[in-house]
Amino acid sequence: MTSSKKPGDDAALTALVYEFFNEIGIIAQLSGTMMRRALPDGMTMAQFTVLNHFARLGGERTPAQLAASFQVTKGAITNTLQRLEAKNHITIKPDETDRRRKLVTLTDEGLKTRNETIAALATPGRQLSQTLDMEGLRTALPFLQKVRAQLDDARTAEDFADV
Repeated sequence: MTSSKKPGDDAALTALVYEFFNEIGIIAQLSGTMMRRALPDGMTMAQFTVLNHFARLGGERTPAQLAASFQVTKGAITNTLQRLEAKNHITIKPDETDRRRKLVTLTDEGLKTRNETIAALATPGRQLSQTLDMEGLRTALPFLQKVRAQLDDARTAEDFADV
């Protein structure tokens, strides 16, 4: 069986993948700036992403699970969680089945703050809709979600490879 690959295919693929993720990186940087402008005074992106995580997925998580989800240290997530708890955006309570662990949940106040932040993005969203094809965004979204899921699966598999 002969390969249908031509010389240079690997280089072309590498260049395409690099260009794809480079664009995503630039978009992430620019959209992060836009998001930070919409955040309430005193809230960081790290804090908002925790609120958004819970708003999207619901339930409760341990600090270790959150640290793994966000790929940060336990110390970093503990700091973020303490600040959110002080603002009544989350609750942290001992796990009833294992008192050594703590469980984090989103409060109504935290959900309200998250939703108000999302609403504050309406103006930049309207500006984008004036210059971008909304159907193009709808079409691109499933593909981007697939890329995210594949990267997340690969990260998770890597995280547990040594276990």
